[in-house]
Amino acid sequence: MKYRIYVDEVGNPDLESSDNPNHRFLSLTGVILELGYVQETLHPQMEQLKAEYFHSHPDEPVIFHRKELLNAKPPFEALQDPTVHKQFDDELLGLMESWVYTVISVCLDKQKHKEMYTIWRYDPYHYCLAVLLERFVFFLRRKNCAGDVMAESRGGKEDRRLKTSFHNLWQRGTDYVDPQQFQDRLSSRQLKVKTKANNVSGLQLADLLAHPSRNEILEENGLLDREIAPFAQRVISILQGKYDQRGGRIFGKKLL
Repeated sequence: MKYRIYVDEVGNPDLESSDNPNHRFLSLTGVILELGYVQETLHPQMEQLKAEYFHSHPDEPVIFHRKELLNAKPPFEALQDPTVHKQFDDELLGLMESWVYTVISVCLDKQKHKEMYTIWRYDPYHYCLAVLLERFVFFLRRKNCAGDVMAESRGGKEDRRLKTSFHNLWQRGTDYVDPQQFQDRLSSRQLKVKTKANNVSGLQLADLLAHPSRNEILEENGLLDREIAPFAQRVISILQGKYDQRGGRIFGKKLL
């Protein structure tokens, strides 16, 4: 069996924006899926849902994106009908609960990070990715399996930042996981980067889960300044059974 962790980013990785309340937090959410399961179950069921509600076609696939779904923007205009919207939400949430995957979510308070480390600081994205991939390596070790990492493309400069950060972890490891452990469990020294147009079901699932997971972590720590929407609350309830766990303790969410 081979696993892949699909990574979605919420927030601005720039440390200089940490004093702006709207950009204070950066989170990375990883959704771990077995690749055979993606091919046989997740992707076909996700595509069937898109075809049923949004007339998705293999030549012009509809790509799930949380913001566009929330606002019922094209190609999701069918959701402007409240009855259709409720039916779709119920079906999507049912699938989210039934699909077999494991979630690891890491959220960094950049403002506190900047205040604490006045001379030397981790790059925010690299810090989050290091903690996320440490936990992914631990997951793979428990399963005695290998895996790789895929993130959504953000464009030339951003993609280079992602790949550089990943390469540094592969080469140097972290304070808690030596490079040999990364190299033993991660089957590729290269971070895979795909655009939305590639219609990668794992990245779309990560996109749907990342924002609710981030908000749950912030709310638990008294850092959320708004109420969580009802749909997101239902997603958070599902996540409780999906977070990586060890010995009955949730290991799959972390505030840095």
